[in-house]
Amino acid sequence: MTRALRAALAAAASAVLLAGCAVTADAGGPAATTPPADTRPFSELDFYPDPRLAEGARTAVVATDAVDPIAHDAAQLLPATVVSHDPDGDRDVVVRDTSRVIALDLAGSLAATVWGLGLGDTLVGRDMSTTFPGTEHLPIVTSGAHAVNAESVLALRPTLVLTDGTIGPRDVLEQLRESGVTVVFLENEASLEGAVQLARDTGRALGVAEVGELLAERIASEVDTVRAQIAAVAPSDADKKLRIVFLYLRGTSGIYYLFGAESGADHLIEALGARDVAAELGWEGMRPMTDEAMVEADPDVVLVMTNGLASAGGVDGLLEAKPALALTSAGKHERFVDMGDGQLLSFGPRSALVLDALARALYAKP
Repeated sequence: MTRALRAALAAAASAVLLAGCAVTADAGGPAATTPPADTRPFSELDFYPDPRLAEGARTAVVATDAVDPIAHDAAQLLPATVVSHDPDGDRDVVVRDTSRVIALDLAGSLAATVWGLGLGDTLVGRDMSTTFPGTEHLPIVTSGAHAVNAESVLALRPTLVLTDGTIGPRDVLEQLRESGVTVVFLENEASLEGAVQLARDTGRALGVAEVGELLAERIASEVDTVRAQIAAVAPSDADKKLRIVFLYLRGTSGIYYLFGAESGADHLIEALGARDVAAELGWEGMRPMTDEAMVEADPDVVLVMTNGLASAGGVDGLLEAKPALALTSAGKHERFVDMGDGQLLSFGPRSALVLDALARALYAKP
Protein backbone atom coordinates (compact mmCIF):
# COMPACT_ATOMS: atom_id res chain seq x y z
CA MET A 1 0.00 0.00 0.00
CA THR A 2 1.39 3.38 -0.97
CA ARG A 3 1.82 6.14 1.59
CA ALA A 4 -0.71 8.26 -0.30
CA LEU A 5 -3.33 5.51 -0.33
CA ARG A 6 -2.72 4.73 3.33
CA ALA A 7 -3.26 8.39 4.18
CA ALA A 8 -6.46 8.43 2.13
CA LEU A 9 -7.75 5.35 3.91
CA ALA A 10 -6.89 6.89 7.26
CA ALA A 11 -8.73 10.08 6.36
CA ALA A 12 -11.78 8.12 5.21
CA ALA A 13 -11.74 5.98 8.33
CA SER A 14 -11.48 9.05 10.53
CA ALA A 15 -14.43 10.61 8.74
CA VAL A 16 -16.51 7.48 9.30
CA LEU A 17 -15.57 7.28 12.95
CA LEU A 18 -16.09 10.98 13.59
CA ALA A 19 -19.60 10.69 12.24
CA GLY A 20 -20.26 7.49 14.12
CA CYS A 21 -18.47 5.93 17.02
CA ALA A 22 -15.35 3.93 17.75
CA VAL A 23 -14.83 0.55 16.19
CA THR A 24 -14.78 -1.20 19.53
CA ALA A 25 -17.16 0.97 21.47
CA ASP A 26 -20.83 0.28 22.09
CA ALA A 27 -22.53 1.09 18.82
CA GLY A 28 -25.62 2.46 20.51
CA GLY A 29 -27.91 -0.42 19.60
CA PRO A 30 -28.80 -3.57 21.48
CA ALA A 31 -25.93 -5.37 23.13
CA ALA A 32 -24.21 -7.89 20.87
CA THR A 33 -23.87 -11.36 22.33
CA THR A 34 -21.03 -13.70 21.38
CA PRO A 35 -21.68 -17.43 21.02
CA PRO A 36 -19.03 -19.90 22.17
CA ALA A 37 -16.18 -20.67 19.81
CA ASP A 38 -16.20 -23.88 17.80
CA THR A 39 -12.93 -25.57 18.71
CA ARG A 40 -13.40 -28.81 16.81
CA PRO A 41 -10.56 -29.68 14.40
CA PHE A 42 -11.22 -28.04 11.04
CA SER A 43 -11.08 -31.40 9.23
CA GLU A 44 -13.91 -32.78 11.38
CA LEU A 45 -16.44 -30.09 10.44
CA ASP A 46 -19.45 -30.77 8.22
CA PHE A 47 -19.08 -28.49 5.18
CA TYR A 48 -21.73 -27.19 2.82
CA PRO A 49 -21.67 -28.93 -0.60
CA ASP A 50 -22.23 -25.49 -2.14
CA PRO A 51 -21.58 -22.62 0.32
CA ARG A 52 -23.49 -20.22 -1.95
CA LEU A 53 -26.73 -21.98 -1.00
CA ALA A 54 -26.26 -21.73 2.75
CA GLU A 55 -28.77 -19.69 4.71
CA GLY A 56 -28.88 -17.71 7.92
CA ALA A 57 -26.64 -15.30 9.81
CA ARG A 58 -23.53 -16.52 11.63
CA THR A 59 -21.09 -15.04 14.12
CA ALA A 60 -17.42 -15.90 13.60
CA VAL A 61 -15.73 -16.44 16.95
CA VAL A 62 -11.97 -16.90 17.36
CA ALA A 63 -10.84 -19.86 19.42
CA THR A 64 -9.04 -17.45 21.75
CA ASP A 65 -8.66 -13.69 21.79
CA ALA A 66 -5.36 -13.90 23.63
CA VAL A 67 -2.04 -13.02 21.98
CA ASP A 68 0.56 -15.69 22.70
CA PRO A 69 4.08 -14.21 23.07
CA ILE A 70 6.75 -15.89 20.96
CA ALA A 71 9.39 -15.21 23.64
CA HIS A 72 9.79 -13.97 27.20
CA ASP A 73 12.45 -11.67 28.64
CA ALA A 74 14.27 -11.34 25.31
CA ALA A 75 17.49 -9.34 25.50
CA GLN A 76 17.06 -6.00 23.75
CA LEU A 77 19.89 -4.48 21.72
CA LEU A 78 19.58 -0.72 22.12
CA PRO A 79 20.02 1.87 20.81
CA ALA A 80 18.43 0.78 17.55
CA THR A 81 18.37 2.96 14.44
CA VAL A 82 15.25 2.43 12.34
CA VAL A 83 13.53 4.09 9.42
CA SER A 84 10.42 6.00 10.43
CA HIS A 85 7.97 6.24 7.54
CA ASP A 86 6.63 9.68 8.38
CA PRO A 87 3.74 11.10 6.33
CA ASP A 88 6.10 13.68 4.81
CA GLY A 89 8.91 11.24 4.04
CA ASP A 90 11.24 8.69 5.59
CA ARG A 91 13.70 9.63 8.31
CA ASP A 92 16.14 7.76 10.52
CA VAL A 93 15.15 7.59 14.18
CA VAL A 94 17.27 6.29 17.04
CA VAL A 95 15.33 4.31 19.66
CA ARG A 96 17.19 4.41 22.98
CA ASP A 97 14.55 3.57 25.59
CA THR A 98 11.63 1.13 25.28
CA SER A 99 10.71 0.95 28.95
CA ARG A 100 7.39 2.79 28.43
CA VAL A 101 5.76 2.14 25.05
CA ILE A 102 2.48 3.23 23.50
CA ALA A 103 1.53 1.54 20.21
CA LEU A 104 -1.29 3.22 18.28
CA ASP A 105 -3.18 2.32 15.11
CA LEU A 106 -6.73 2.04 13.85
CA ALA A 107 -7.01 -1.74 14.24
CA GLY A 108 -4.93 -2.46 17.34
CA SER A 109 -2.40 -4.49 15.33
CA LEU A 110 0.68 -2.69 16.66
CA ALA A 111 -0.04 -3.32 20.33
CA ALA A 112 -0.83 -6.96 19.56
CA THR A 113 2.51 -7.25 17.77
CA VAL A 114 4.41 -5.73 20.70
CA TRP A 115 2.66 -8.25 22.95
CA GLY A 116 3.46 -11.06 20.55
CA LEU A 117 7.15 -10.18 20.79
CA GLY A 118 6.97 -10.79 24.53
CA LEU A 119 7.25 -7.11 25.41
CA GLY A 120 3.69 -6.52 26.55
CA ASP A 121 4.92 -5.36 29.96
CA THR A 122 6.43 -2.27 28.30
CA LEU A 123 2.99 -1.02 27.17
CA VAL A 124 1.69 1.83 29.32
CA GLY A 125 -1.31 2.97 27.24
CA ARG A 126 -3.51 1.74 24.41
CA ASP A 127 -5.79 2.78 21.60
CA MET A 128 -9.50 1.94 21.61
CA SER A 129 -9.02 -1.06 19.31
CA THR A 130 -6.58 -2.82 21.65
CA THR A 131 -8.88 -5.11 23.58
CA PHE A 132 -7.11 -8.47 23.85
CA PRO A 133 -6.65 -10.07 27.30
CA GLY A 134 -3.94 -8.47 29.43
CA THR A 135 -4.51 -4.92 28.18
CA GLU A 136 -7.71 -4.13 30.06
CA HIS A 137 -5.88 -2.13 32.74
CA LEU A 138 -4.05 0.12 30.28
CA PRO A 139 -5.35 3.70 30.00
CA ILE A 140 -6.96 4.57 26.66
CA VAL A 141 -5.32 7.55 24.94
CA THR A 142 -7.57 7.85 21.89
CA SER A 143 -11.04 9.32 21.67
CA GLY A 144 -14.19 7.87 20.15
CA ALA A 145 -13.02 9.16 16.78
CA HIS A 146 -9.63 7.44 17.17
CA ALA A 147 -7.92 10.79 17.67
CA VAL A 148 -4.83 10.83 19.87
CA ASN A 149 -5.07 12.97 22.98
CA ALA A 150 -1.62 14.52 23.52
CA GLU A 151 -2.22 15.26 27.21
CA SER A 152 -3.31 11.69 27.90
CA VAL A 153 -0.22 10.34 26.17
CA LEU A 154 2.23 12.70 27.88
CA ALA A 155 0.69 11.97 31.28
CA LEU A 156 1.88 8.37 30.86
CA ARG A 157 5.49 9.51 30.32
CA PRO A 158 6.15 7.28 27.28
CA THR A 159 9.69 6.81 26.04
CA LEU A 160 8.52 5.49 22.67
CA VAL A 161 5.36 5.85 20.58
CA LEU A 162 4.85 3.44 17.70
CA THR A 163 2.20 4.30 15.10
CA ASP A 164 1.41 3.75 11.44
CA GLY A 165 -0.26 7.01 10.49
CA THR A 166 -3.82 5.65 10.52
CA ILE A 167 -4.73 7.77 13.52
CA GLY A 168 -3.75 11.31 14.39
CA PRO A 169 -4.04 14.26 14.17
CA ARG A 170 -0.55 14.57 12.73
CA ASP A 171 0.22 17.74 14.68
CA VAL A 172 -0.38 15.85 17.93
CA LEU A 173 2.27 13.32 16.98
CA GLU A 174 4.63 16.17 16.12
CA GLN A 175 3.82 17.73 19.49
CA LEU A 176 4.88 14.49 21.17
CA ARG A 177 8.21 14.60 19.35
CA GLU A 178 8.75 18.20 20.33
CA SER A 179 8.13 17.14 23.94
CA GLY A 180 11.03 14.71 23.69
CA VAL A 181 9.12 11.49 23.01
CA THR A 182 10.61 9.22 20.36
CA VAL A 183 7.96 8.59 17.68
CA VAL A 184 8.37 5.92 15.01
CA PHE A 185 6.00 5.46 12.08
CA LEU A 186 5.95 1.84 10.94
CA GLU A 187 4.62 0.49 7.66
CA ASN A 188 1.47 -1.48 8.42
CA GLU A 189 -0.08 -2.85 5.28
CA ALA A 190 -3.60 -4.12 5.93
CA SER A 191 -2.92 -7.66 4.75
CA LEU A 192 -1.71 -11.01 5.99
CA GLU A 193 1.67 -10.39 4.41
CA GLY A 194 1.70 -6.98 6.06
CA ALA A 195 1.26 -8.64 9.46
CA VAL A 196 4.39 -10.70 8.82
CA GLN A 197 6.44 -7.64 7.87
CA LEU A 198 5.07 -5.65 10.80
CA ALA A 199 6.41 -8.30 13.18
CA ARG A 200 9.89 -7.86 11.69
CA ASP A 201 9.77 -4.05 11.71
CA THR A 202 8.39 -3.82 15.24
CA GLY A 203 11.06 -6.23 16.44
CA ARG A 204 13.79 -4.02 14.97
CA ALA A 205 12.30 -0.90 16.54
CA LEU A 206 12.25 -2.56 19.96
CA GLY A 207 15.77 -3.96 19.69
CA VAL A 208 14.67 -7.59 19.31
CA ALA A 209 15.16 -8.18 15.60
CA GLU A 210 15.71 -11.92 15.99
CA VAL A 211 12.51 -12.30 18.01
CA GLY A 212 10.70 -10.26 15.37
CA GLU A 213 11.84 -12.72 12.74
CA LEU A 214 10.60 -15.63 14.86
CA LEU A 215 7.19 -13.98 15.27
CA ALA A 216 7.04 -13.24 11.53
CA GLU A 217 7.79 -16.87 10.73
CA ARG A 218 5.12 -18.09 13.17
CA ILE A 219 2.45 -15.79 11.73
CA ALA A 220 3.30 -16.85 8.16
CA SER A 221 3.32 -20.54 9.06
CA GLU A 222 0.01 -20.40 10.92
CA VAL A 223 -1.66 -18.45 8.11
CA ASP A 224 -0.34 -20.87 5.48
CA THR A 225 -1.77 -23.80 7.44
CA VAL A 226 -5.23 -22.24 7.65
CA ARG A 227 -5.18 -21.15 4.00
CA ALA A 228 -4.38 -24.73 2.98
CA GLN A 229 -7.35 -25.97 5.03
CA ILE A 230 -9.60 -23.39 3.39
CA ALA A 231 -8.36 -24.30 -0.09
CA ALA A 232 -9.36 -27.90 0.55
CA VAL A 233 -13.04 -26.98 1.10
CA ALA A 234 -13.59 -23.74 -0.86
CA PRO A 235 -14.74 -24.02 -4.50
CA SER A 236 -11.82 -23.73 -6.90
CA ASP A 237 -13.98 -22.65 -9.85
CA ALA A 238 -14.16 -18.84 -9.89
CA ASP A 239 -17.86 -18.95 -10.86
CA LYS A 240 -18.65 -21.05 -7.79
CA LYS A 241 -16.61 -19.09 -5.25
CA LEU A 242 -18.47 -17.10 -2.63
CA ARG A 243 -19.00 -13.47 -3.65
CA ILE A 244 -18.41 -11.34 -0.55
CA VAL A 245 -18.51 -7.66 0.39
CA PHE A 246 -17.39 -6.05 3.63
CA LEU A 247 -19.85 -3.48 4.96
CA TYR A 248 -18.88 -1.09 7.76
CA LEU A 249 -22.02 0.19 9.42
CA ARG A 250 -23.17 2.25 12.35
CA GLY A 251 -26.95 2.17 12.06
CA THR A 252 -27.57 4.69 14.82
CA SER A 253 -25.54 7.24 12.84
CA GLY A 254 -26.70 6.28 9.36
CA ILE A 255 -23.22 5.13 8.31
CA TYR A 256 -22.89 2.43 5.65
CA TYR A 257 -19.49 2.08 3.96
CA LEU A 258 -18.33 -0.54 1.48
CA PHE A 259 -14.66 -1.49 1.71
CA GLY A 260 -12.90 -2.18 -1.58
CA ALA A 261 -9.41 -2.72 -2.95
CA GLU A 262 -6.48 -1.97 -0.59
CA SER A 263 -8.78 -1.57 2.41
CA GLY A 264 -7.63 -4.81 4.00
CA ALA A 265 -11.01 -6.45 3.40
CA ASP A 266 -9.90 -7.49 -0.09
CA HIS A 267 -6.86 -9.37 1.23
CA LEU A 268 -8.95 -11.08 3.89
CA ILE A 269 -11.67 -12.15 1.46
CA GLU A 270 -9.11 -13.50 -1.03
CA ALA A 271 -7.44 -15.52 1.73
CA LEU A 272 -10.85 -17.03 2.50
CA GLY A 273 -10.99 -18.49 -0.99
CA ALA A 274 -13.71 -16.06 -2.00
CA ARG A 275 -14.18 -13.09 -4.36
CA ASP A 276 -14.21 -9.49 -3.15
CA VAL A 277 -17.03 -8.13 -5.30
CA ALA A 278 -16.45 -4.49 -4.33
CA ALA A 279 -12.84 -4.71 -5.50
CA GLU A 280 -13.93 -6.43 -8.71
CA LEU A 281 -16.26 -3.51 -9.40
CA GLY A 282 -13.33 -1.11 -9.07
CA TRP A 283 -14.01 0.27 -5.60
CA GLU A 284 -10.88 1.46 -3.76
CA GLY A 285 -10.53 2.09 -0.06
CA MET A 286 -13.83 2.78 1.68
CA ARG A 287 -16.79 4.55 0.09
CA PRO A 288 -20.38 5.23 1.13
CA MET A 289 -22.65 2.40 0.10
CA THR A 290 -25.27 3.17 -2.51
CA ASP A 291 -28.31 1.05 -3.32
CA GLU A 292 -27.15 0.80 -6.93
CA ALA A 293 -23.70 -0.44 -5.94
CA MET A 294 -25.09 -3.07 -3.60
CA VAL A 295 -27.56 -4.40 -6.14
CA GLU A 296 -24.84 -4.48 -8.81
CA ALA A 297 -22.47 -6.30 -6.45
CA ASP A 298 -25.15 -8.87 -5.53
CA PRO A 299 -22.98 -10.61 -2.89
CA ASP A 300 -23.63 -14.09 -1.56
CA VAL A 301 -22.31 -13.01 1.86
CA VAL A 302 -21.93 -9.68 3.66
CA LEU A 303 -19.17 -9.40 6.28
CA VAL A 304 -19.89 -6.96 9.13
CA MET A 305 -18.56 -6.08 12.55
CA THR A 306 -20.60 -7.46 15.43
CA ASN A 307 -21.36 -4.14 17.13
CA GLY A 308 -22.08 -2.56 13.78
CA LEU A 309 -24.72 -5.15 13.01
CA ALA A 310 -26.18 -4.73 16.49
CA SER A 311 -26.38 -0.96 15.96
CA ALA A 312 -28.60 -1.53 12.93
CA GLY A 313 -30.99 -3.71 14.91
CA GLY A 314 -29.54 -6.99 13.70
CA VAL A 315 -30.19 -8.54 10.31
CA ASP A 316 -33.89 -7.67 10.33
CA GLY A 317 -33.22 -4.05 11.20
CA LEU A 318 -30.49 -3.76 8.58
CA LEU A 319 -32.67 -5.19 5.81
CA GLU A 320 -35.48 -2.84 6.81
CA ALA A 321 -33.16 0.19 6.80
CA LYS A 322 -31.48 -0.80 3.51
CA PRO A 323 -34.07 -2.54 1.28
CA ALA A 324 -31.48 -2.80 -1.52
CA LEU A 325 -29.66 -5.38 0.60
CA ALA A 326 -32.80 -7.51 0.63
CA LEU A 327 -32.61 -7.72 -3.17
CA THR A 328 -29.18 -9.35 -3.11
CA SER A 329 -28.48 -13.05 -2.75
CA ALA A 330 -27.06 -12.37 0.73
CA GLY A 331 -30.22 -10.52 1.74
CA LYS A 332 -32.57 -13.18 0.40
CA HIS A 333 -30.72 -15.88 2.34
CA GLU A 334 -29.85 -13.61 5.30
CA ARG A 335 -26.20 -14.53 4.83
CA PHE A 336 -24.51 -12.04 7.12
CA VAL A 337 -21.32 -13.08 8.92
CA ASP A 338 -20.30 -10.83 11.79
CA MET A 339 -17.11 -10.80 13.84
CA GLY A 340 -15.82 -8.81 16.81
CA ASP A 341 -15.02 -5.21 15.96
CA GLY A 342 -11.47 -5.43 17.33
CA GLN A 343 -10.74 -8.63 15.41
CA LEU A 344 -12.17 -8.57 11.90
CA LEU A 345 -9.58 -6.34 10.22
CA SER A 346 -6.87 -6.57 12.86
CA PHE A 347 -3.98 -8.14 10.99
CA GLY A 348 -1.26 -9.25 13.39
CA PRO A 349 -0.33 -12.23 15.58
CA ARG A 350 -3.97 -13.42 15.58
CA SER A 351 -4.34 -13.42 11.77
CA ALA A 352 -4.62 -17.21 11.50
CA LEU A 353 -7.23 -17.35 14.26
CA VAL A 354 -9.34 -14.72 12.47
CA LEU A 355 -9.10 -16.62 9.16
CA ASP A 356 -10.02 -19.90 10.82
CA ALA A 357 -13.08 -18.47 12.56
CA LEU A 358 -14.35 -16.78 9.39
CA ALA A 359 -13.80 -19.91 7.29
CA ARG A 360 -15.87 -21.95 9.75
CA ALA A 361 -18.72 -19.44 9.53
CA LEU A 362 -18.59 -19.40 5.72
CA TYR A 363 -18.09 -23.04 4.82
CA ALA A 364 -19.13 -25.28 7.75
CA LYS A 365 -22.61 -26.11 8.91
CA PRO A 366 -23.46 -24.91 12.44
